[in-house]
Amino acid sequence: MNILIRKAEEKDIATVHDLVVELAVYENAREAVITSPEEYLQDFKDGLFQVIVAEYEGEVIGMVLFYITYSTWKGKMMYLDDFVVREAHRRSGVGQLLYDALVKESQTQGARLLKWQVLDWNEPAIHFYKKNNAIIEKEWWNVKVMFC
Repeated sequence: MNILIRKAEEKDIATVHDLVVELAVYENAREAVITSPEEYLQDFKDGLFQVIVAEYEGEVIGMVLFYITYSTWKGKMMYLDDFVVREAHRRSGVGQLLYDALVKESQTQGARLLKWQVLDWNEPAIHFYKKNNAIIEKEWWNVKVMFC
């Protein structure tokens, strides 16, 4: 399989939104996605997030969506918000290519830490992260306030 890994462009953002919806469906949370492709495009243009995509035969089949944030203990940090590969292309190495590109981009941008979340029931993802020497913390709880 000839996979092209590249930084996303504006033309990719609607597909990125579609991939996020696909991930939400996988996580049994489709109703939680309230953003629109138009909102994604504006936020992308405003530099609120970055995306690396995997392209196969002209079609975006996977992506990582991430942004710079700050850790008071570590300094500059990259936060991976979503990581998804279309179901038909999972377990073919696409995820590893995206992950490796994200790690490299995080280091290039001077991040000291790359952080994300994984659902406790998502065994394929947990296995993938452990294979890549990620530290899975279990002592911290998610906390949030919703404004919508």
